[in-house]
Amino acid sequence: MKIPQLQKKLEVKSCHNKTWEDNYSWIHQENILDVLKDSSKLLPETRKYLEQENDYFEHEMKNTKELQKKLFNEIKGRIKLDDESLPFKDKEYEYWTKTTTKGNYSIKLRKKIGSEEVEEIWNGDLEKEKLKTEYFGLGDLEVSYNDKYLGYSLDLKGSEYYTIYIRDIKSNELITEKIEETSGSITFSLDDKFIYYSKLDEHHRPRKIFRHKLGTSVSEDQLIFEEKSEAFTVGIGISSDEKYYFIFTSDHNTSEQYYFNVDEENPKPKIIKQRKKGIIYSVNSWDNYFYNHTNEDAEDFKIEFCDNLSNQNWKSFIPAKDEVLIGGLVFLKDWIIRSETSNALSKLIIRNPKTGEEGDLTFVNEKVIVPGISLKQRDKNTDEVYLSYSSPKTPGKSFLYNLKTNEKKLIKEQEIPSGHNPEDYIVERLECRSHDGRLVPLTITRHKKTKIDGNANLLLYGYGSYGNSMSPGFNSTKLSLVDRNIIWVTAHIRGGMERGMKWWKEGKLLNKKNTFEDYIAVGKYLIEKKYTSLGKIIGMGGSAGGLLMGAVVNKAPELFLGIVMAVPFVDSLTTNLDHSLPLTVGEFDEFGNAKDNKEHFDYIYSYAPYNNIKKMDYPNMLITTSLSDNRVLFDEPAKFTAKLRDYKTDENILLLKTEMNAGHGGKSGRDGAIEEIAIDYAFILKITKKF
Repeated sequence: MKIPQLQKKLEVKSCHNKTWEDNYSWIHQENILDVLKDSSKLLPETRKYLEQENDYFEHEMKNTKELQKKLFNEIKGRIKLDDESLPFKDKEYEYWTKTTTKGNYSIKLRKKIGSEEVEEIWNGDLEKEKLKTEYFGLGDLEVSYNDKYLGYSLDLKGSEYYTIYIRDIKSNELITEKIEETSGSITFSLDDKFIYYSKLDEHHRPRKIFRHKLGTSVSEDQLIFEEKSEAFTVGIGISSDEKYYFIFTSDHNTSEQYYFNVDEENPKPKIIKQRKKGIIYSVNSWDNYFYNHTNEDAEDFKIEFCDNLSNQNWKSFIPAKDEVLIGGLVFLKDWIIRSETSNALSKLIIRNPKTGEEGDLTFVNEKVIVPGISLKQRDKNTDEVYLSYSSPKTPGKSFLYNLKTNEKKLIKEQEIPSGHNPEDYIVERLECRSHDGRLVPLTITRHKKTKIDGNANLLLYGYGSYGNSMSPGFNSTKLSLVDRNIIWVTAHIRGGMERGMKWWKEGKLLNKKNTFEDYIAVGKYLIEKKYTSLGKIIGMGGSAGGLLMGAVVNKAPELFLGIVMAVPFVDSLTTNLDHSLPLTVGEFDEFGNAKDNKEHFDYIYSYAPYNNIKKMDYPNMLITTSLSDNRVLFDEPAKFTAKLRDYKTDENILLLKTEMNAGHGGKSGRDGAIEEIAIDYAFILKITKKF
């Protein structure tokens, strides 16, 4: 079959006295945000190219069709399809969700406390069927405080423009006008007369908070708060003691917060602390005190408290610890719980606020685990919580845990219907020295039969942006590769916060290349230690992890047998120069501002994957994208693929697959998600010749 080729239309671009050529910039339409909402506005020649690439993908992968089916069934076979969550006890009802064998979406259930009669208040599959839509994205699902109303928000394209609906649970009828083009989040007022929501502007940024009176016209909605900075986005929530609403506004690097009383008839949000560049803070309210979780004079965060926001006198509550990330607080009447993360490992800390005594809630023998905590009920006068943990080899376990007596009772265990023995797997935590001497943590998962002799293929997963840490929890899908003698390694590279705020700062802005150097150093280390060999690594990353993949494959292609990149941020210079795009302005403190700062421009230009494609051999590559993705526009991976086809000097496979009805997260629904994983894994097994 003929390899697709995107038509060339030369554009010479210039910035800061530098010029460069771009043959494919024409596919970025000026009305691109309209295209995301309505794909019929896509240029016909662009649609034709994407469809040709999809046809080429099908042709090249046709010998894996049976394998894809096998993988799909294998992955699905590890999921307990008819499952139920643990119940949450509200004032009058217990609420929980369930999934069914045939369904793709969750069902929300409730029963009155003391009753056995179960009521179904939401069924995702029935809602999708009613709307006759291919894509079905649920943004938020909230029950009002009086238990009468159900609020939900839907995105039917994948473009993350959510429409809010409020219905009466008993009659199933909508009780107010739908509210369009929102961020999706719904906050009910305590008296259930209003909802608060954030509206998206013309650049798809939530910068306004509105109050909507149920039963009235949306045109009458009251603007509560407006963020003037293009870089900041807003949200609203309620305090732990349900006394205040808090409005949060932030970019990735700086935050500011406002508050007003829950019973204010005409809300007038008051500022808590003026924003300062680089300072993140979050204030909560509990038991007549305000608690501030902040990095001001505390790189890895601290917690301070005061009794009055009008006359603030902050005192230390939890002091800062070097390279130990202090998490936010969970409040109960007699207990305060927080997380701490260091060296890519988290633990839960319990504190008795009366005595100040603290203890570690970790009670597991495994070294690499992910602990979790959730509240059992709305009433905070309890000693019981749900405590959970998992590890790369151990499925999740949930306990009913008594904080006072330390008694724990296993109440839910993640079932693997097709069978799973944790003892068949080995989990290791190693450290690798990067180019500048910093030690990068690695989490390695392998089958006990896999030999460390250099012969195994190895999947090296990475992300490394926005301070997002990669959690080493259990993921049953990985076993389809690990069971086939492929070692799975997660590289906790800089740009995340696995080693605190410093770890993030050392992997962003003019330090961004540390992220790529860390990843390459990890690959070389794993070869040196005989976990794999040169040319046997499969790199994998999505979104900003796709930027990572694009940068490292340009710099060190010889390391890789293959690369899998999902919705990859690969035309990062073009996107950074366009301040009208949804995310660009809010990410100046993450990636820089190339348009207004020559140093930033030169630095981004030096690593941007699209601009640094070279005439050389590249490994096998699978690139996936979605037509309605507004976070990483489909034209980035499309241009990247087209330019790679021009430049690469090898005969290896290069595939671009575009979901024509999906967004940044790919297809909606359980089966859709599994299908996408099966495709990625089939590609990996095809190039490793393991099928």
